[in-house]
Amino acid sequence: QVQLVESGGGLVQPGGSLRLSCAASATIFSSNTMGWYRQAPGKERELVATINRDFRTNYADPVKGRFTMSRDNAKKTVYMQMNSLKSEDTAVYYCWMTRNDMDYWGKGTLVTVSY
Repeated sequence: QVQLVESGGGLVQPGGSLRLSCAASATIFSSNTMGWYRQAPGKERELVATINRDFRTNYADPVKGRFTMSRDNAKKTVYMQMNSLKSEDTAVYYCWMTRNDMDYWGKGTLVTVSY
């Protein structure tokens, strides 16, 4: 049973920063590709960033240059540093892991960018 637990969401003003964390309970972590998705109100869930076993990252165009994803295999945790936040970044952010062709999801953490 794999569990993903996100933390770090909250209310931040435009231009501000937040750091999201996702802790995994998976016995094997370092070989898994991890990612962050988000879902804004009234919109479909979209991919934000991924990081693979070789620490290679990919980002969606709207967040390139502002968001940075990283992983700490010893802590079985992935992070996403979000800078220069915009109102359009407001969404529930979900942690994702793929392993043996199965997808696992966290319950999400809400990020609200507003004055």
